[in-house]
Amino acid sequence: MKAVVIREYGSPEVLQYQEVEPPKIKPDQLLVKVRATCVNPVDWKIRKGMLKLITGNKFPMILGFDLSGDVVEVGSQVTRFKPGDAIYGNVGLLGGAYAELAAVPEKSVAVKPTNMTYEEAASVPVAALTALQALQDLAHIQVGQTVLVNGASGGVGTFAVQIAKALGAEVTAVCSTKNIELVSSLGADRVIDYSQQDFTQGTAQYDIILDAVAKQSFSSCKQVLKPNGIYVNTLPTPETLMQSVLTAFIPGKKAKFILETPRSQDLLYLKELIEAGKIRSVIDRTFPLQELAAAHAYSESERAVGKIAIAVAG
Repeated sequence: MKAVVIREYGSPEVLQYQEVEPPKIKPDQLLVKVRATCVNPVDWKIRKGMLKLITGNKFPMILGFDLSGDVVEVGSQVTRFKPGDAIYGNVGLLGGAYAELAAVPEKSVAVKPTNMTYEEAASVPVAALTALQALQDLAHIQVGQTVLVNGASGGVGTFAVQIAKALGAEVTAVCSTKNIELVSSLGADRVIDYSQQDFTQGTAQYDIILDAVAKQSFSSCKQVLKPNGIYVNTLPTPETLMQSVLTAFIPGKKAKFILETPRSQDLLYLKELIEAGKIRSVIDRTFPLQELAAAHAYSESERAVGKIAIAVAG
C-alpha cells in the first residue's frame, strides 16, 4: 500500500510518500480502507520532534489520527462492524492514518454520518471530540450558561461554537476580522474581533472559557470568569498543569486542560448532531495524500480556517 512515512524528525520534507507493508490487525481492530484523513497541529508537532518524550525514536513512523473510510476486515473480537461499513474515527495513540490502509480499534470509531463526504467526516473526530469532551466532561456545560470560545475559527473552535450552541449555551466567539462572518454562521451569539478588543479586559463574565488555541492563560482569564467558572486549555502547559492541580482542591474558579480520548459513544453522539444539521465541518483546503508536506506547511502557518482535509486515492 501507499503511505506517507517519516524516518526522522524534521521539516515537512521528511514526509515521504512510498510503498510500505499493510498493517496487520489485532482481534479488537478493524482494517480500514482510508478514503480521507486530515492534518491536526499535533501531527506536525510530532513530525518536528516536539513530542518525542511521548513518541520516542521508533522509525519509520506513519502519522495521522483522524480518518474516514470503509471497513475491509474485522478482528475476531469485533462485534459492531462488518466489511463494507463506512466509518469515521480516530486511529488512536500510535497514528497511522496517512496511508491507504489503517488498523483502528473498534472502540475508536463509529458509523460515518450519512450527510457528510469522507473528507468532511475525517475532519470531525480529533477536533470535535476535543471540543465535546472539554465542554461536557470537564466544564460540565449546562443549558443557558455563557461560553466563550477563543480561537473560534480554528479546527477545535469551529466545532466548539456549534457544540456549545447545540447544548443550549449562549456563545461568545473570539476570532480575527476576516472570520467574523463564518463564526456567526456557525451560531455564535456574539463575536469579538481580537484585533479590536481583548476579551480578558472586558466587563462580560463567562461560565466557561475554552481556549481552543492556547493563547491565553488561566491567570489572564480569571477576571472574566464567573465565581465558579471553568477555564479549559487545549495545550497542557506547565502553568495550566500547576493551576489545574491547585484549583482542583479549593472552591471557586477552575483551570483544566483537555486531552481528547477516542470514544465511539461520543462519535455516535456527534453523528446524531451532524445528521440533525446542528454541526458541520469547516474545511479550508483539501490536499491529496501525495502533497501532505504542503498540507503540513500550511497547517504550521496557522492561517487555516477550520480543518485541512487529505484525500486518499483508492
